[in-house]
Amino acid sequence: MIQIGDQTYAFSDPLILGLAGGALLLILLFALLITSVRRAGHSAIVAESLAQQMGAMSNRVQGLSDGQHQLFGGLNSVSEAQAQQQARTLQLMEQRLANVTEAMNTALGSTSRNTAQSLGELQQRLAVIDKAQANITKLSGDVLSLQDILSNKQTRGAFGEIQLTDIVGKALPSDSYKLQATLSNGKRADCLIHLPNPPGPIVVDSKFPLEAYEALRRAETEHELKEAVRQMKTAVRSHIKAISEKYIIEGETADGALMFLPSEAVYAELHANFPEIVREGFEKRVWIVSPTTCMATLNTMRAILKDARMKEQAGAIRKELGLLFQDVDRLGTRVENLDRHFGQASKDLSEIKISADKAGRRARRLDNFDFEELAPDSEESRVVPIAAPKG
Repeated sequence: MIQIGDQTYAFSDPLILGLAGGALLLILLFALLITSVRRAGHSAIVAESLAQQMGAMSNRVQGLSDGQHQLFGGLNSVSEAQAQQQARTLQLMEQRLANVTEAMNTALGSTSRNTAQSLGELQQRLAVIDKAQANITKLSGDVLSLQDILSNKQTRGAFGEIQLTDIVGKALPSDSYKLQATLSNGKRADCLIHLPNPPGPIVVDSKFPLEAYEALRRAETEHELKEAVRQMKTAVRSHIKAISEKYIIEGETADGALMFLPSEAVYAELHANFPEIVREGFEKRVWIVSPTTCMATLNTMRAILKDARMKEQAGAIRKELGLLFQDVDRLGTRVENLDRHFGQASKDLSEIKISADKAGRRARRLDNFDFEELAPDSEESRVVPIAAPKG
């Protein structure tokens, strides 16, 4: 039984049962409400945590996106730098190749010109040889014996003059002598050599006592030998006297003259068997020479002329020596420049090879690009790191 105020109710009373059911329902609803509230709070906490995780994930995605953009920018910079390096390398190689090509073309052109010039000179010499051969062939049938030429005094004199002219022309400069020179006394000398004072101009006259020499060689008896000796002495003495009187002029020529014998045999005969004649020539200041000794004497005269001309041209020689020293100095400087250019070219080629190797390695690295394979300490493979999310 339940008493409420003045009323008493039984448990089986419908009113009590309704109230009890309503109270129980309220308790259940209150419990459900409490449970729902607790679950809602937990869901809010879960939602907040999930929101935080979503924010962190969004930050990571944004960082990955920024890193990707930076990576693309780095790749573009590397690609542009590689393209510029390749362009500079190709330009440098083209310039060096152009320089080398120009130098080779210059050298080849010079070699071609020298070769053509040498071939031209060789052709000219061959033409001269062919012409001389033709002349020899033509003259071979007209050659006379030496005895026929020397049998006449005029031809014998011409023979001596021709031989003297040939020797003098080979030994002395053309402006240092005069052939068939006329002196102040009206006498004509075979050759006048212009030596400086002292000794002054000296005459060389050709003489050939062939008849006396042949008589000496043909002598068989004592009488013939004595006659040939007398004839030889007379002929040589007359030649020495004529040269001394005609071609030694005080104040105009040297105080001596040369008598040229165009035969070594006659010269040897005089020095072997007629030494007194040679001494008489010395006394009259007439020196007898043969083709061989004449060449030696003329070479000595050539040295005298050269020394005199060098003294006259001492100032010019000093000037030329100064210019020569300058040329040698410039040559040394240009050789050093050329050596430096070759060294620079070698260095440039070495640097080009190093640049090409680096460019190849960069290209292979970019072709096989992998984040994990990049060395962290390598300057070429440095990548902007992705910032870790905060919170």
